[in-house]
Amino acid sequence: MRLQAPENMVTFTFDGRRIKGVPGEPVSAALLANGIKLVARSFKYHRPRGVMSAGAEEQNALVTVGQGAQAEPNVRATTLEVSEGLEVSSQNAWPSLRYDMMAVNDLISPFLAAGFYYKTFMWPRSFWEKLYEPVIRRAAGLGALSGQTNPDTYEKAFAFCDVLVIGAGPAGLMAALTAGRAGADVIIADDDTAMGGRLLRECEDIEGKPAREWVLDALAELDAMPNVRRMTRTTVTGAYDQGTYGALERVAGRFAPDKPLECFWRIVAQRAILCAGALERPIAFPNNDRPGIMMASAVRAYVNRWGVTPGKAVTVFGNNDDAHRTARDLAAAGIKVAAVIDSRDDAKVAGDYPIYTGAQVIATKGRHGLQSITIRHNGGTRMVQTDCLAMSGGWNPTVHLTCHMNGRPTWREDIASFVPTPQSIPGMVTAGACNGSFTTAACLAEGAAVAAEVAAGLGLKPKVTVPDADGTAYALAPLWAVPGKGRKWIDFQNDVHVKDIKLAAQENFRSVEHMKRYTTQGMAPDQGKSSNVVALAVLADATGRGIPETGTTTFRPPYVPVSIAAMGAGSQGKGFAPERFTTSHKASVARDAPMIEAGLWYRPSYFPQMGETHWQQSCDREVGYVRNAVGVCDVSTLGKIDIQGPDAAALLDFVYTNMFSTLKVGRVRYGLMLREDGHVMDDGTTARLGDTHFVMTTTTAAAGLVMRHLEFVLQVLRSDLDAKVISVTEQWAQFAVAGPQALALLNTVLDQDLDDEIWPFMACGEVGVSGVPGRLFRISFSGEHAYEVAVPSRYGESLFRMLTAQAEVMGGGPYGMEALNVLRIEKGFVTHAELHGRTTAFDIGMARMVSAKKDCIGKAAAARPGLSDWGRQQLVGLRSTNALTAGAHLFEKNAAETRGNSLGYTTSVCYSPTLQMHLALGFLENGRARHGEVIKLRDHLRDVTEEVAVCDPVFFDPTGGRARG
Repeated sequence: MRLQAPENMVTFTFDGRRIKGVPGEPVSAALLANGIKLVARSFKYHRPRGVMSAGAEEQNALVTVGQGAQAEPNVRATTLEVSEGLEVSSQNAWPSLRYDMMAVNDLISPFLAAGFYYKTFMWPRSFWEKLYEPVIRRAAGLGALSGQTNPDTYEKAFAFCDVLVIGAGPAGLMAALTAGRAGADVIIADDDTAMGGRLLRECEDIEGKPAREWVLDALAELDAMPNVRRMTRTTVTGAYDQGTYGALERVAGRFAPDKPLECFWRIVAQRAILCAGALERPIAFPNNDRPGIMMASAVRAYVNRWGVTPGKAVTVFGNNDDAHRTARDLAAAGIKVAAVIDSRDDAKVAGDYPIYTGAQVIATKGRHGLQSITIRHNGGTRMVQTDCLAMSGGWNPTVHLTCHMNGRPTWREDIASFVPTPQSIPGMVTAGACNGSFTTAACLAEGAAVAAEVAAGLGLKPKVTVPDADGTAYALAPLWAVPGKGRKWIDFQNDVHVKDIKLAAQENFRSVEHMKRYTTQGMAPDQGKSSNVVALAVLADATGRGIPETGTTTFRPPYVPVSIAAMGAGSQGKGFAPERFTTSHKASVARDAPMIEAGLWYRPSYFPQMGETHWQQSCDREVGYVRNAVGVCDVSTLGKIDIQGPDAAALLDFVYTNMFSTLKVGRVRYGLMLREDGHVMDDGTTARLGDTHFVMTTTTAAAGLVMRHLEFVLQVLRSDLDAKVISVTEQWAQFAVAGPQALALLNTVLDQDLDDEIWPFMACGEVGVSGVPGRLFRISFSGEHAYEVAVPSRYGESLFRMLTAQAEVMGGGPYGMEALNVLRIEKGFVTHAELHGRTTAFDIGMARMVSAKKDCIGKAAAARPGLSDWGRQQLVGLRSTNALTAGAHLFEKNAAETRGNSLGYTTSVCYSPTLQMHLALGFLENGRARHGEVIKLRDHLRDVTEEVAVCDPVFFDPTGGRARG
């Protein structure tokens, strides 16, 4: 219930029930205010679960937000803000939250102990695919995705600063004030909707006035500084190399449809100050998981910050002084404190409510909500009627980010917890509760001192002023698990209890990492935030080791779940798979050409004509155009990289295996490019348009890869070279004109007639194309007399229409990707089907292209014996009278078709209307020495078996006379 009814209430729904809440407060507060304690079900046993905490550490109250395509599962009710019309539903329960059929798992829990899945699903082996896997997949997970396209918008952004302050509690605010006053460029990020941290949840004074007033004054001062940026609703999720931090911002898009839902930030900071605070840990006692059992600090937060009491009669159970703050605050707010139970015999406490020292909770009652507890104390046992139990087992500093680069925290005996190890993250320092300092005075002092040190390291002159605050020491006596019968829960979501930890140790899973995986403790929602230290203590006790020797599990980013949509913002729908259209796209579609993806581009597969019923008919006709008349193909998708500068030729010599510095102006040369490991990266032609000006073409698929490679070479490997590179792929529309009548067709659109003497094979230069400045290259990917003509992109569609119209008059026409593939296979030209990353220049028969006169990338690696052995799989041609398939394996005629007997595989196949047979390119062991042999092709997937003849990969015009003629 609420201590005072606010005026600005809004309505949202939980499982269809209309709930009143205050805008901006967490859904968990509104549920508690309306008496709703049962919020969710646990993962394995489907036990009832209620709200346990008041922040990102919540592992119980996971809900689904929204409906249909906008449904988002596994959202923490403690961080989800109330807004008008918000739709919230429970999950992991059927048919309803209160009556969950899967709760039967709890009845058979003795058969579902830790590690049962490793033992149960191993036999009989045949059951796995038909029974075990389908059942496990249906039961796996908590919430469910809709399976529909997500219509929400997300953003990603980048930020840079001198100092990143992570957390805006007393230490974080003091650090930001100190660094900001010194003149540093500061970003302070906090995951809450308002800054102030625990000062917003506690009743204490700073500088003689309420802490909340001091927070408001501090925020006003920070907002007045132009060098300080405050980021609320922003959780720093990970620490990475070179001062880079990931951060997830909840932009409040759920109640502001015009804004993105989330924004994922990459923040680069010279220095970082971690002020992430601490998380309260539970105590393991029998049936400590009932709805209504919460963390003591969370109960204080709901009362002091949101004016919500989680129960009518609240009991407090703790092993430390801090737990008594909850009792005092509850009493001050007029809430009944049924009892205070302190496990310490020597606890010095007082209050106007029953207090039991040297006492422990040994039992609880209430299936869907706590009704009573049983305590054991020095005078015996007693039952206490209570509907809310606030427990406190002490505090764990939030060390997670300090461990994201393989750092390990250090155990501190005085607080019975781990603290950050200094310099675990380069450039990051820690202050406040996350550093093990739990008083407000210590947090303020550390925040100021650390920020002053950081600012001084940046060359600034900070001034340190620390306000007066409470410095009462924090004391506890560790109590991890209460002895006695009953399941004592540690990981509440994954249903891991003390006995599970001990069973793991008993079965020799004594390593903390093994125990974690055997029991699932700390996995999924919790990620060690609440359950980790308690589980480590139980494991240490079970194995006879100390907690420091037992160690911690590995903390990895992200600290809180980050939606993939936020990390990949801008990559939904067309952003994930952009559609790139050539200038001839509309003209091709108008001819009913089916468009296929080639890289990110859409290119015509073939151009059907009236009467043709199968794509093969169209393909054969288009191949005939090129071989017998003239064909036109849009090749604009090939990567085009402009390279200029005094050292442009030297750059090409370094990245290509063959020499380009000797290439004459006005000529083109084919080049082969290797990776640093000696394998082929790409091939293509490069034209020299001037002494210091080259234009490189790459394959469509590798255009981006090669561009990135050239930039890496210039920035890292050869920064001494004076050369610049830029992609001009989109700036030029380029068309192949191929066939015996190619020159005649070109002369109908060029401003000046050409002949073979003026424009010989592999010539290039500038030309006029119907009054437009263009470029012409005499190169051939078809083996025919061919050219490629390029014009600025805005003229591309017009030129394509002109060329195809004239080609049809001459008995030819446009040809698509299918015909292009047939033409290049007939000539044995390779593409990325053959240059797939595992082939070398030797494999494809181009070892002689690796120049002996110069060095190049990959040359030394390619010379390794293993990459030039004659037993390697080498490029060959294969012939057959029957259809062949790509990806099939090659075997000796009489060999068993097993993996060990495979001699190679096919990469590209086609039917050649020119040669009237089926052709394939592939790789065969010692292939070049096996020309003339007959071997077996076997495709197990398509159930194809054929005998094929091995031959040279160049099937058509092996001398190249047609291209040069």
